[in-house]
Amino acid sequence: MNKLSAFLKKEPMLTVSLAVAIISLFITPPSKELLSSIDWHTLATLFMLLSVLEGFKTHNIFAPIIRLTSGISSMRRLTVFFVYSVFFSSMFVTNDVSLIIFVPLTIILFRAGQKEKYIIPVLTLENIAAIRGSLLMPFGSPQNLYLFTRSGIPVQDFLLTMLPLWIGSAVLLYIFILFLYRKNLGERIESEKVEDEKKSDPKKKAVHVILFIAIIASIVTRTNLWPYLAGAVFVLLLIFDPKILLKTDYVLLLTFLCFFIFSSSICSNPAIAGFLSRNVTGNEYWWSILLSQVISNVPASIVLWPFTKNLRALLYGLDSAGLCSIIGSLASVINLRIYVRSYPGKTLAFIRTFQIISLIFFAIIVIPQFLLCR
Repeated sequence: MNKLSAFLKKEPMLTVSLAVAIISLFITPPSKELLSSIDWHTLATLFMLLSVLEGFKTHNIFAPIIRLTSGISSMRRLTVFFVYSVFFSSMFVTNDVSLIIFVPLTIILFRAGQKEKYIIPVLTLENIAAIRGSLLMPFGSPQNLYLFTRSGIPVQDFLLTMLPLWIGSAVLLYIFILFLYRKNLGERIESEKVEDEKKSDPKKKAVHVILFIAIIASIVTRTNLWPYLAGAVFVLLLIFDPKILLKTDYVLLLTFLCFFIFSSSICSNPAIAGFLSRNVTGNEYWWSILLSQVISNVPASIVLWPFTKNLRALLYGLDSAGLCSIIGSLASVINLRIYVRSYPGKTLAFIRTFQIISLIFFAIIVIPQFLLCR
């Protein structure tokens, strides 16, 4: 029991999702209909992505990109490199994975170059980059993947819907970087050589790259063969790289499952469903932002989707909610976790700076987005 308690304290999102799932089952008792209403397609796709991307990290597939930092001695250019590496990579490897790749390296290089005063602001900009860069692609974030799967929107329409936000965010991020170094745009940092990691098996690398391409193809084409692909991914990893299956983030998958149960139970209750239907429809943008501050944007997408008439408004709100608070996006929670491991006891300092910078960014984009989604 002590170990279980410690584990649940370490995983607050899982604890919350498990609690609300159990409570919801008292509202709507479990049934075959409830089981069938769970989005197994999204869960299977998420499992495949998490497993294969874990292989990307383990086998240093991004090592050639990371080694480029060794030749950068300007603080502004180094920050641009990190922020836009997160921004562009998050479109393909999801926002949380891009932070896991680049945030630790940012801390190492800035600490070695005696530029620790910039670490929290730069990590905050990387956090914004992860949230705003990933919004362009259907598979850039879990909530985008879920809504893309459920809505049936064509890929090209999804891209065109999100493109204005993506371009605007890219420009705005650079302005924020210039403001950060406004007192000395040419400030230097001692370049720290990034040592090559232990070489991994080329065959395993190839397997992960091929599987990643297959997964992306299945998402874009919306093939009904996804159960067979999920089985193939599991079997191939079991044969070629079984350790990856042990490293896969099953906590996130279980969290999703609990929120699916919660959402299905809530939607099955006539009184609650009626309340949400009357209040959410026409106000998807504001509901998605506000509800995300309570249960994060991924579960908010699951709860609000059945009552949504304006998909654009829901997407815009969910992909902006992480700018308001740490809990608004799981990616922000992961960023905080990584920082606190390096700087124990500095949680409040991180949150304070994070809130100031992110809320300024949010204040700039919130009204233009609202006008666009209408």
